[in-house]
Parts: sequence; structure tokens; C-alpha cells
Amino acid sequence: MPLNVLVLHCKNCLVTYLCLRSLMVVKHASRDLSIFIEKLLVLLRDGRKLLGLLRSFDQFANVILEGACERVIVGDLYCDIPLGLYVIRGENVVLIGELDLEKEELPSRMNPVSEAEIKRAQKAEREATDLKGSMRKRMEFLDFD
Repeated sequence: MPLNVLVLHCKNCLVTYLCLRSLMVVKHASRDLSIFIEKLLVLLRDGRKLLGLLRSFDQFANVILEGACERVIVGDLYCDIPLGLYVIRGENVVLIGELDLEKEELPSRMNPVSEAEIKRAQKAEREATDLKGSMRKRMEFLDFD
């Protein structure tokens, strides 16, 4: 679905509204964003994935999510860690995408687990990656490139 941006010029200000479903005509530049409430996926620079309802944003891509949760995925396991009301600085945003409320969010093969289980799975995955990196470093003298 295309991302549309609507720019409104007021007397002494420029107001930008983000509309994800379609370009809507707004007669007055107001703070009421009730017509723009969408469920979003926000990908951050550190790789975290946040989901929540869009409550506000500005021209710097600062975003406020209500009912936000961090989705952690390791292999076929996932966990949604609740965060509540969450303010995201625009400089940390890589991608903002709309989620369709009517569609299922995850494939059926994904299994929900507790927060403790997903943390253990993350730690095991990180250790495996570190081991692989150290093995590669030890074999670097062979120059397989």
C-alpha cells in the first residue's frame, strides 16, 4: 500500500499529515489525528521492531505509539513484549509501515513464547553467532576469498 503525505499550509506554519490508507482532504489543520489512527510497524536502527497504534508524529519522524509492544523473533519463536505508550525519536527510525488489522500478522508456523524463553533463545542465537565469528577469525589466515 503506498504511503501518502498530505501537506497543509496555514497562515504562518506548515503542517504535514501522514495518511497511510489514502490521501484524504483535510479542511482544517488541527491536532485531531483520529482519522489517522493506524496500526504501525516501526523498524529502528538497532534492529528492534515496535508495533502500536499511531497517536502522533511530526516532520522529524518522531512518533508516539499507544499500546506499543516490541516484537522479538528468533527462528520460529516470537514474543510481544508490552511497552505501553512509547515515544520514538525520528533519528532512530529506519522504516514505518502500516499493518492491516484484518489480516493475520504472522505465519502459522510461528510459535508464541514467554518473554523469558525468547530471551534465552536470543542469548543462544547470539552465542552461536559469536562462535561462528570467532571460528572464521581463527581460519582467516587460510584466505578463502
